[in-house]
Amino acid sequence: MKRAIFASLGGLMLLLGMIGIVTPLLPTVPFLILAAWCFGESSPRLEAWMLNHPRFGPSLRRWREQGASPRRAKWMAVMGMTFGYALFWTQARPGWMLATAVAVLMIGSAAYVVSRPEPVATDS
Repeated sequence: MKRAIFASLGGLMLLLGMIGIVTPLLPTVPFLILAAWCFGESSPRLEAWMLNHPRFGPSLRRWREQGASPRRAKWMAVMGMTFGYALFWTQARPGWMLATAVAVLMIGSAAYVVSRPEPVATDS
């Protein structure tokens, strides 16, 4: 049962990551990291497929090995959060409490992203 739940969650995270490729405000990599983790708990074959994927595998392996994120990815993530907050502010017109709560969440998320180390070159 546990394996089926993790496999289903992995499939959902993978789907959200794929949607994020073509949707500007939906992130890709965090969903792929979660998908790889879920598949690691349920299906070694699917986990290996993700880690060896020609496009996403290197980023996933760097995250697992070093907890690292490239500078460009950090910049894109922070810009996406900024754009997302601006869109939220102008379209939803939230009250000051909600606007502040979302801003604090976004700033905390951006600080976490920026604080991740940059990848160190490896032989693999």
